[in-house]
Amino acid sequence: MIIRNTIFLLLILLLSCDHSVTPKPTGYVRIDYPEKTYSIYTGSEFFQFEIPDYARVETDSSQGAEPGWINVAIPQLNGKIHLSYKPVDHNLDDYITDSRTLVYKHTVKAEGIEESPFIHRNESRFGMVYDLKGNVASAVQFFVTDSTHHFLRGSLYFNCRPNRDSLNPVIDFLREDIMHMIETTEWKY
Repeated sequence: MIIRNTIFLLLILLLSCDHSVTPKPTGYVRIDYPEKTYSIYTGSEFFQFEIPDYARVETDSSQGAEPGWINVAIPQLNGKIHLSYKPVDHNLDDYITDSRTLVYKHTVKAEGIEESPFIHRNESRFGMVYDLKGNVASAVQFFVTDSTHHFLRGSLYFNCRPNRDSLNPVIDFLREDIMHMIETTEWKY
């Protein structure tokens, strides 16, 4: 009788235990951000600005690249800021329209696009920063110009599938660098 009760009790204990496994939520890689220090980039004959010390400048070697086109690579964060330069010769409206068209091609995937204009008359710096929301290929795009001689367009890309939830902290971190580049842009005449 005692053996039967013991077996019965063990059987009840075994059957009452929940052996289901709860899956763990998806984890994301921890990102160690580099310290923000800047150095002046003077390698272009058309412009200069400050770039982060953790970035490196590469000449754009893609098909159709023009003089003054560069990429600011941030290998530690797997990103690049593609910069294309154009001389202005009574065609500023065309460049602004082209820049806006390239931004709004992302409306298929974008959940929204915020435009932030900036005007710095004393430094001959005018332009627009576009923040694209959602899982878009390029989350930040911009242009800066002196409105008479120089036009510089930029866009931030990552070498990975666009996932805004996981990229948001990195986008915010690099947006500060983009704004610093814009604020320190000086034209060469």
